[in-house]
Amino acid sequence: MRLHEQMPELTGATAWLNGYYEKEDLIGNKPTLIHFWSISCRQCKEAMPYMNQFHNRYKDKVNIIAVHMPRLEGDLNLEEIKRVAAQHNMTQPIFVDGKLRLTNAFDNQFVPAYYIFDKYGKLRHSQTERSGMHMLQKRIDRMLNEMNR
Repeated sequence: MRLHEQMPELTGATAWLNGYYEKEDLIGNKPTLIHFWSISCRQCKEAMPYMNQFHNRYKDKVNIIAVHMPRLEGDLNLEEIKRVAAQHNMTQPIFVDGKLRLTNAFDNQFVPAYYIFDKYGKLRHSQTERSGMHMLQKRIDRMLNEMNR
């Protein structure tokens, strides 16, 4: 996705865990952080404590959605996705993208990957890897400050 593009529709999930969103639920309300992860991704698992901190810190200010993007055949096992999500205390809604529909709509190729949309659904920031968690937090804080002006 390119900056300022509109958030894709949140359709095509093979399952939702911990809740459910439609794009209409997110627009006009507050910023949204969508992060892509996979059960076969070591870096994704290492980033989960940071994502849980984000979820706790911003739960009333930012919508946070996880998208499980399968990379291997074993990544399609819903019970394993549930187990790993529970093991890492993921409480945010999880879009299980077993057919890669949302992944393709985002033109996303990497995990972990992070996308921040403003309250109007326009992409304001994207990044990959967990090395830039400070940058991710900085971008979210900046967007929230802009909204409060």
